[in-house]
Amino acid sequence: MRFGCCLNMLSTQPDGTGAEHLDTLKAAGYDYVELPLAEMCAMPEDGLLRLREKLASLDLSCETCNNFFPKTFCLTGADAEPARAAEYAARALALAASLGAKRVVFGSGPAKNVPDGFPISSGYEQVVRLLQTIAPIAAEQGITIAIEPLRKAECNLINTFAEGCRLAEDVAHPNVKVLVDYYHFNVEQEPMENLRTLGGKWLTHVHFAEPAGRIYPEADPEGRYLAFFRTLAEIHYDGRVSIEAYSADYRAQAGAALRLMREVAENAAERK
Repeated sequence: MRFGCCLNMLSTQPDGTGAEHLDTLKAAGYDYVELPLAEMCAMPEDGLLRLREKLASLDLSCETCNNFFPKTFCLTGADAEPARAAEYAARALALAASLGAKRVVFGSGPAKNVPDGFPISSGYEQVVRLLQTIAPIAAEQGITIAIEPLRKAECNLINTFAEGCRLAEDVAHPNVKVLVDYYHFNVEQEPMENLRTLGGKWLTHVHFAEPAGRIYPEADPEGRYLAFFRTLAEIHYDGRVSIEAYSADYRAQAGAALRLMREVAENAAERK
């Protein structure tokens, strides 16, 4: 497995990328960084150039991107603008590919949330059609779109891994797969059996956080992390795992969290 961090949740700067933490991430030993695509698309060219130069100076790759669509976009409902969304997606995917990204995460809760009074089923069909439109663009860039199920408090559409797999199946494109986020997975109390039975076909990326407070993991005394990683081992998932969490002291927690994740993953692989 390869381990990285989503830095946007740690951001203290106006650009919202969390790039001010790249040195700490690299020093801690992470394999890659996951950066927010919508925030990078909003950056001026000189800001993007500085970000590229920083990544190059650290020999650090942005292998994945989260935050696909800006919060201001409307992907569902009567005001949805599919042509504008597709145009933006083409530009965003090109940027992601230029940074070396192989996965782009499609959670985008505020953009995807179905407006009150609009049928959920109709909003779902809008998302299916959007993904069918942009999946070939992603394929041309060598990118797989990872559908991220989100807890109901963040979005009213696609809340479980099983629902994400159904969406991917309806889109029916090889470059559209599904992400499992340990935080959302636990908040929604989804059975591990869903991951075990569906993950082998659909899982393409993992996000991780301690569910209590959505913070960086520090210990696993009850073996909950181990059970999750053992399921990943059972379905032969050996891809990327990004910690997507809050931290009051990233410099102090980054290295310890990585060591814990690697230890748990190794133990799970031995016990599967």
